[in-house]
Amino acid sequence: MLDTDLQSEETIIRGSVLVLLQFDVCEAIRLDRLQELIRTRFVEQPRQKHPAAGYVRYQRPPVVEPLEVLVLESGERLQGEIKYYDYGVVSVIFELAFADGWSKLIGLASRWVWDVDFAAQATAMVRESLERAAPALVKPYEKWLSEDYLIFHVREITGSPSVAELIREHGSRIAQVVRGDTGQLAESECNEVLQSRISYYANDLAVIGWNAAFLYDSTSGAETAIQLLEYANSQLLVFRHYDDLLTEELERVYKLLDKGTGMRARWRLARSATRLHTVLLDVAELTEHADNAIKFLSDMFSARLYKLAALKVGVPDYKDLVTRKVTTAEELYRFMVDQFNQSRAFFMELTVVIILVVELVYMFRGKMF
Repeated sequence: MLDTDLQSEETIIRGSVLVLLQFDVCEAIRLDRLQELIRTRFVEQPRQKHPAAGYVRYQRPPVVEPLEVLVLESGERLQGEIKYYDYGVVSVIFELAFADGWSKLIGLASRWVWDVDFAAQATAMVRESLERAAPALVKPYEKWLSEDYLIFHVREITGSPSVAELIREHGSRIAQVVRGDTGQLAESECNEVLQSRISYYANDLAVIGWNAAFLYDSTSGAETAIQLLEYANSQLLVFRHYDDLLTEELERVYKLLDKGTGMRARWRLARSATRLHTVLLDVAELTEHADNAIKFLSDMFSARLYKLAALKVGVPDYKDLVTRKVTTAEELYRFMVDQFNQSRAFFMELTVVIILVVELVYMFRGKMF
């Protein structure tokens, strides 16, 4: 055990730590208009993970703008950039170069996961950037949902171990980095973390957790994984937003239905049904927009990598919640329309009866006189 610890301390890890912060700021961003407002560049398409015909492609590549250096209380200086996605998500990435041993990396992971509030420090930068971009924002939100995620990208390790060697010799330390925990994890917990790993070659590795990921790959090789992790977290934001929106809308409809189903109440359902239907159309359109933002062109590895990333950060869970609430909302919409149609039919029948009664009254009065 002592030899292993000494060997670990002698191991030098070179790479970088990326802080991914994302904010759901509006319904959509007009990227063409944004380019006119700020001098920007398009983010490059991720390089191919392997020499195959397919790769990951953005349907509309985000607009990228550099940010000022973020200086932490510890004195660490992080380079940053901000990305604007057409489906209303703004992504901020800060990066810190790293070259040290496992213990330093584990300590940094724990401190950054639990002690540093990156979102609070980045919010002011984002608001300042959005002031310039305001004309390009479609229906800005008053309150922003946010997500944060850490990516530990290791390019080099002393001895250039294979994935099998890395897992065997340093698997428990990788688990500590992903969990952000300085304590020695139980074997079962280490196994749980390492189950969420994927490799293409014998010398590249991605271990993905719910709030952090460990990547062992070259700079070009890690590009796709980083962008897919970014995309998965942005999808999570979109589904969280629509989950909240549908929850509020359903609560409003339930309160309206609780007031009764009398004649006047049924007439009020028409406007509420129209509003609910508009929300459903918006959710369907914008959810599909976010879902189709990235295409996998014959690259099954990238597709599997994305599926793992989405699963770990919780995209399928929120997507299922939204789907169930959409189904409930559709049933409520049909019920409200039926109630309104019944009221309208009753009103029309009543009107016809009244007209007939009035005509009969005039007819009999005419006969009497």
